[in-house]
Amino acid sequence: MLNNDDETTPGEALDTPDEALDTPDEVLDTPDEAAGNPFGLDMTFEPRMSSSDALMWRIEKDPLLRSTIVMIMVFDAPLDRDKVTRRMERVSRLVPRLRQRVLGHPLSIAPPRWEVDPNFDLKYHLRFMRVLGAGTMRDVFDIAAPIAMQGFDRARPLWEFTVVEGLEADRTALIGKVHHAITDGVGGMKLQLELLDLSDDTPDPGPMPPAPRSRRLRESRRWVDAMGWEAQNQLVAARDLAGQAASAANRTMTDPVGVGMSALRTVGSVARTLSPATAPMSPLMRKRSLSVHFDSLTVDLHRMKAASKLVGGHLNDAFVAAVLGGLYRYHSTHGHEVESLRMTMPINVRTDRTARVAGNQFSPARFAVPVGITDPIGRMNAVRELVEQQRHEPALALTEPLANLLARLPATATTTLFGSMLKGIDFVTSNVPGPPIPVFIDGALMEQQIAFGPMTGAAANLVVLSYCDELHVGINTDPAAINDPDVFTASLQHGFDEVLALVR
Repeated sequence: MLNNDDETTPGEALDTPDEALDTPDEVLDTPDEAAGNPFGLDMTFEPRMSSSDALMWRIEKDPLLRSTIVMIMVFDAPLDRDKVTRRMERVSRLVPRLRQRVLGHPLSIAPPRWEVDPNFDLKYHLRFMRVLGAGTMRDVFDIAAPIAMQGFDRARPLWEFTVVEGLEADRTALIGKVHHAITDGVGGMKLQLELLDLSDDTPDPGPMPPAPRSRRLRESRRWVDAMGWEAQNQLVAARDLAGQAASAANRTMTDPVGVGMSALRTVGSVARTLSPATAPMSPLMRKRSLSVHFDSLTVDLHRMKAASKLVGGHLNDAFVAAVLGGLYRYHSTHGHEVESLRMTMPINVRTDRTARVAGNQFSPARFAVPVGITDPIGRMNAVRELVEQQRHEPALALTEPLANLLARLPATATTTLFGSMLKGIDFVTSNVPGPPIPVFIDGALMEQQIAFGPMTGAAANLVVLSYCDELHVGINTDPAAINDPDVFTASLQHGFDEVLALVR
């Protein structure tokens, strides 16, 4: 069964009654809203979670595996509260997910549904506060960290915005918190464009779009809906399987050895994908907690790109190589010489067919990376080759079918399995392209934006997000694993300096 939201173990939170069991009074969004966005946003919003998103949702029964994304945007001027409220009201009507909660039946064979929240209250999701202290970025990070630590109210849509006023130089910060089940980093940047302006001259948005509608659906209809989804899902799977079988049969006639070797590679790839990694490779960053600490670095985008070109690579190769150099220095500072650490890196699996579908479209690759290579050119070459290998893992094409299979396990078994896969991760890296031009809210320029990814069992998550000519590195660390974050951040800065020094 795919959505066992009622299965818990002692000490775990039990879903609220309206999530644990649908009742005849529950609501279902109308078909035009379920199938997509009726208001013109160039994205399609499916009425149900994908199997991989449903897995991400379920494994949060272990709070160490929560999937919370935090974004901090800093603007160069104050933001008018009334204007921000009207803007967010509009955006919540344009983007269906911002008005939808997750609703699943404990006995359902289908993934949870995205359904319009009949009790949607913008005041709960949009909050205003004055900064404490001098109004530095350190103060903003200290506000954002406990926001990130708090679990979402599963009876409501999975997002929160906090506007922090009174920063130094009369600036304003906007702290956005969203559940990873809504979107990945690439999709999040598309949704962000609904909030921001492309010039300091605020355009007339026109009349307020209508609020998403909802209608009541009886329990029997919910069962029919779930059965219909499952039947369609299995039909598509059977059709794909038949096509693959026919193709394999044809290839077997001409190249039986090649087909056999390909099958073995696929089996090996799946085994590597699901293999346990219960213990970190780092001798230093081993403890875990539910707390986080935020820091950031800013580096030159064009110099990082130029450095990556020295090895014929991409920006991500220079970024990861800089992180590896920083991790090596951090361990050396504490008297540990490490050769390798285990990294998770999301690999974008979007295609032309799925590019406009909202939600997550990535496959998490886990692999050991060399930390002890002191030459930054050698590090970039090693990263480039390893990432290229990961992009060609046969299991990448099986992400959704594997998720569909794993999600049918009991919830406790699924959480235990993913815990064994993720709690031995040393660190996570993500590379997200942001706006290449300046963006605004009501004439206020966005000076920088920093993203902080979820830990999901790791000691650190490092996200690089581009904006105009800069790269902003969001550094999310677990204080139990890294109790001297200033030393850790300084070590990362050293790693970036090594890579940047390759280019004048």
